[in-house]
Amino acid sequence: MLKKRTVVLLVAVITASLVFAAPSFAAKKFFAIATGGTGGVYYPLGGALAQALSSKIPDLIVTAQSANASAANLNLIAKHDIESAFVQNNTAYQAYMGTDQFAGKPIKNVRGIATLYPEVIQIVILKSAGIKSAANLKGKRVVPGDRGSGTAVDAENICKSAGLTFNDFGALDWLSFSGISQRMKDNQADAGFITAGIPTAAVMELASTADIDILNLDDALIKKITTTWPFYAKVTIPAGTYRGQNKAVNTVAVMAQWVTDAQIPDDTIYQVTKALWEEGTHVLRGDKAPSAATIMGLVHAKGKDVQLNTALDGMAIPLHPGAAKYYKEKGMIK
Repeated sequence: MLKKRTVVLLVAVITASLVFAAPSFAAKKFFAIATGGTGGVYYPLGGALAQALSSKIPDLIVTAQSANASAANLNLIAKHDIESAFVQNNTAYQAYMGTDQFAGKPIKNVRGIATLYPEVIQIVILKSAGIKSAANLKGKRVVPGDRGSGTAVDAENICKSAGLTFNDFGALDWLSFSGISQRMKDNQADAGFITAGIPTAAVMELASTADIDILNLDDALIKKITTTWPFYAKVTIPAGTYRGQNKAVNTVAVMAQWVTDAQIPDDTIYQVTKALWEEGTHVLRGDKAPSAATIMGLVHAKGKDVQLNTALDGMAIPLHPGAAKYYKEKGMIK
């Protein structure tokens, strides 16, 4: 009889614990961030952001997911398949306006949360390929990025400005940053386009085993690019950023942005925006928790460029009302 009563009591305790725990679990909301390939900057920064947000917002579980970067991420937003994503500002603008690869298919539900950092267009070349200018890419084995990525759009724009199309390449392949690195390491590609914060892990890894350089774009080509597409800006990659890159390199850059779906509740986006920029309280420990931007700066050198004073730079799409509320409180917008 004692054993039977013990079992009954144990079942009652377990049932009660589940009943009382259920509301707490049910209160949790899931919020995902689509990033990029594992060889780029999106992936580690997205992971750091997700962890920082989860530690500071009691009712939110934030996860980072490896994805195919800008264009593919925007299509996830369009289908309401993801709550937020990292994208390039030029691709976000094209998606919202329904131009270029989004012609006739505008993504009107995409909204901005914050601009993060400049993304530098790096045309990585094997020194043995003899590529001295963008025009020299003709006839070479070139990887313009992953299919459907913002990098591929950048590659197409630069080629157009240089009077080239992808059909002018001797061989064409579609690969992620890590795929480009491996292909060039195996001497199966002469050049690859990588749009990411510098230094980029995939390029650093390649430079450790292969003799590479970053292609310098001349001033005339840069002027043509920035005149045709004003969301590009001239930037300089300092000498020594990568092994074998002994001179400063001029190129162009876009801005990495964090965007979301217009359907996400205003309160949720207000919370994540505030947690991105401000200190808070750690959900489990109860002590002070740094801003998510600070955590991103500790994880990757490019994370140090994630600053509140540039949070609206290059924001060519509408802000989400939740984000706008935060920036209004900070006096950054009216």
